Amino acid sequence: MSTRAAAAAFVFLAGCRAQPSEPHFPAAHRDVAPIVGDTFSTEDARDRAGEAEQVMELARVSPGMSVADVGAGEGYYTVRLAPVVGPKGRVLAEDIFPEVRDQLSERVQRERLDNVAVKLGTAENPMLPAGSFDRVFLVHMYHEVQSPYAFLWHAREGVKPDGLVIVVESNRPVRQHGMPPSELKCEFAALGMLPVKAAMLTSREDYLIAFRVAGPRPAPDKIMACGA
Repeated sequence: MSTRAAAAAFVFLAGCRAQPSEPHFPAAHRDVAPIVGDTFSTEDARDRAGEAEQVMELARVSPGMSVADVGAGEGYYTVRLAPVVGPKGRVLAEDIFPEVRDQLSERVQRERLDNVAVKLGTAENPMLPAGSFDRVFLVHMYHEVQSPYAFLWHAREGVKPDGLVIVVESNRPVRQHGMPPSELKCEFAALGMLPVKAAMLTSREDYLIAFRVAGPRPAPDKIMACGA
């Protein structure tokens, strides 16, 4: 091997060694629902039930807030949050599928929602800017998160010190696209987040729980998985 080739090989190997290893998170010791689509229900049906208005009222969304709609899908909450936070507020809509992200971007432009930005995240990391949001919404999507501890480890960093993570789920087994509240609270507690508000929605099956960050973020290998 020539001197030049040997030097190049050394640089390449050194670069490989310099790459930080990915954190190792515990697996979910429960079912994970398959992602069946980017639509939870028809928007008309949800509007007739007054879902968004009730959730935003319970979450105390107000003008000027910065909010994140994680797993935004077609943007049901995104387009309803935008007028509530107003021109001085902002909405970040995130999804993990590029085609869904692109469709939502087109909707945002079509409806001229100037206070909305659309972002692509990953299944384990919604890529939220640190300490940026008064409210982070996880609506009818958490039961589909394949690596909940990795997801929450990253997501909690996007919340402001006095902010909340707002979860809306259905009180039924995960295999039926729901999440029993006790399992939800356990997984959030493993990441240092505790409930500060809980309410049943008018559907009588869906519920809302608001969580606050109540402790330091644990190291990935120190997370105590529920049911382990």
